[in-house]
Formats: sequence, C-alpha cells, structure tokens
Amino acid sequence: MPNRIEFNAELPAIEQSNALWSRAQGLIPAGTQTLAKGPTQFSEGVAPKYLLRGKGARVWDVDGNEYLDYNMGIGPIILGYCHEAVDEAIRRQLSNGISFSLMHPLEVELAELMRTCVPNAESVRFSKTGCDVTSAAVRLARAYTRREKVLCCGYHGWHDWYIVVTDRNAGIPACAAELTHTFNYNDIDSVARSIDGNTACVILEPFVFEREQNGFLGELRKICDRHGTLLVFDEMWTGFRCALGGAQEYLGVRADLSLFSKAMANGMPISAITGRRDVMALLEKDVFFFTTFGGETLSLATSIACIEFIRDHEVIRHLAEVGQQLSEGLKNIVSKLALDYVSLTGYPFRTLLSFSPAAGDPLEMKTLVQQELIRRGILWSGIHNLCYAHGTAEIDYTLKAFAAVLPILKEAVEAKDIASRLKGRLLQPVFRKTSHFNFKPKAV
Repeated sequence: MPNRIEFNAELPAIEQSNALWSRAQGLIPAGTQTLAKGPTQFSEGVAPKYLLRGKGARVWDVDGNEYLDYNMGIGPIILGYCHEAVDEAIRRQLSNGISFSLMHPLEVELAELMRTCVPNAESVRFSKTGCDVTSAAVRLARAYTRREKVLCCGYHGWHDWYIVVTDRNAGIPACAAELTHTFNYNDIDSVARSIDGNTACVILEPFVFEREQNGFLGELRKICDRHGTLLVFDEMWTGFRCALGGAQEYLGVRADLSLFSKAMANGMPISAITGRRDVMALLEKDVFFFTTFGGETLSLATSIACIEFIRDHEVIRHLAEVGQQLSEGLKNIVSKLALDYVSLTGYPFRTLLSFSPAAGDPLEMKTLVQQELIRRGILWSGIHNLCYAHGTAEIDYTLKAFAAVLPILKEAVEAKDIASRLKGRLLQPVFRKTSHFNFKPKAV
C-alpha cells in the first residue's frame, strides 16, 4: 500500500520512479529540466523522482505515495495545486485558443492589473521565464546608461551575463567575466568599493533568507542614484508573496526595474519586467526583446486570475500567519532540543532550515532530516515554500513530524554516525561557490 501523510514504518516504494529515471539516463542530460527538482536535491534511493498529480498542498508520486509538499514547484505554486480559480481561467481561455496571429486583449488587461499592484510599474512587458526578464533588464540598463558593467547579488538564471560568476560557466567567453561581478547582501561597503562610472546596473534579489539590516536597500538606492546606475529588483521569490506589490511595497524602496515570475501565475510559465517608462521605452526600438510565446493566452489568463485571487482573499496575510506558526514552532523545537547547530532563517512566508558544519557535514544532516520527513509523508528540501492551501492543520502535522525527526538528528550527531543512517545518496550542492565569487572591488 502506498505511503500516506503519516508515520510510515517503511520508506516509500519508488519502483515506478526508478524505472522512469532509468529511461531518462543517457537521453535527458542531467536527467532533469530543473536542477532543483532532480535527484541531486532529493536523496536518490529514498525520495521519489517523479510526481504525477497534486491538489492543494499535497502531491502524489508515480507510485501512488502521498506527500505534504513544501517545495511548491520550486516557487510558482502560491495558491495550491489545481486551484479552482486559476484552473477555471485556463479552461475558459482554452476553449477560445492558446496562441494567435495577432495580439490578444489579455496582454493589455494583465499589464493594467500589474500597474495597479506593483509600485513604479509605469510600463510592463511579458515573457516566459525569470531569466528572460533578468537578461532583458541587464540589456536595458546597458542601453539606457551606455555602460557595460553589472553588479549582482543572488541567483538570476542561466544566461551568460550571470552564470559566468558561478563554477558552472563552461561555454561562456572569458571576457564575460570581466563585465559581471558580485557583492554581498547587507554589505553596503562591498557595493561602494565595486561600483564605478561604468556600472550600468545593480541587480539583486531584494531579500532571500537573510533579513535586511541597517536600511541596506535604502542605502543601495542612494549609491545607485549618486552614480547614475539603475537599481533592478529580481522579485522571482518576493513578488506576490511578501506583498501584492512585492519588495518595493514591503520595504518601501523604489527600484528602477522590477522583475516577476514564479508566483504570478500559480505554475503557468510567464514572467514580467516592469519599471520606469523612460527606461522601458528603449524596448520600442533600440533594445530587441520579443518572443513568439510572450502573448500566450493561457498563462496571461491564469496570471490575471491568480493575482486577483491573491488581492481579494488576503493570501499574503494567510502566508504570513501560517508561516509565523511554522517558524515559531520550529524554533521552539530546536531550542528545547538544544540544537545549536540548527537554525531557521528567512521571512515567515519562506524560510530555510540550515545546519552548521560545527556539528558535522551539513549535507549529511540535511539528507537525514529529509529522509525521515519523507518517511512521515513530507516532501522537503530545506526550504519551506508556503502556499494558500497550507493551513493550520498542515502546519500542526509538520511540527509534529519535526518534533519526531530532529531528535533522530540529535542522536546521530552525538553518536557521530549520521552517514551510516542514510538509506539513500547524499544530497549535493547546486554550486560549489555561492559568495565572494568573481568579487572584484574597484581598484584604488
């Protein structure tokens, strides 16, 4: 019988997952379209590899095992799987067509809706993925300022201008590394040392898990203004989660351009670049940014339905409330067990459970916790992405599961035998270097 969302004496049977994975080998490079969904991030031999369906906050794998999901499609699922409001929008538009030979009214309707929600969204353009619009923003900034250098902080997709700063940069001309450099979040001095008269833009995730300190973003705004540099917010994670208007509304700091995807359509592929009209006007002719599927109507219709539901049903408030319940509960469990090597960071709607190397290999600890949560019907990879379908009952169950799993971790740490308790493969990092990489302060 497939495992359920409860304590299961045995780990789930995953024969169908493994059979599909075997078929993918040698056919699909890396085996996955999204690295964060692949077996390097979910313990191979323990975790399912393929999900078949979802409803609310629950998913079912191809072997029929049920899980409470805290990954939510790696971010896009903000209302829950198969949410009726957005699914009805898809069905309604599907009956009229998907892609057309001319523009569609939904392009105008969604642009108008985003202008009412997002601060400083004087102009709006759509595409399909997050890295589409981050790359468009960088190109726009370079064209507008007539400069070439970019300073970035966070993750911004797979395109050359960004991925060159990571260790997965094969195939990119070496000269690209001379144009993009990183700075550290909450370290305004690292920006001041790096920004110069050839800096087109500073692009960053307004916050990820580390909380803003000492008015960092406000000071960043001032530095950009002094240097004539555009400030770009990559709001793939903050957009429509921390506030309807994203981080600009939540923290009260203006960006010249702000970029959205993920939660804006509850799983359908769409992204948006919004911002100052004078900057965005370059997309009329000077900067080429057009794509066949930018006006694909199912995603446009879904995005309208999703944003309107978020606006009209206090989704933001709900995420904050259940997120606070989860955060307080986890911190209480960690405190009672005196796990000084386990920490929870982030904002209520999205938190991260981390493990300190002072107690052992963090990846071993994370793998063990993931394994034992899977045994209890929870699909978890360290991050808690919450959706509207996560209610108090789901959070209560999750806290009970952690209250059972974290003592297992403590026992393994104290016995120094974490690795021997693992039933599957060790999780792997996405990047081997994630900070202070390609960091190049201005020469004095």
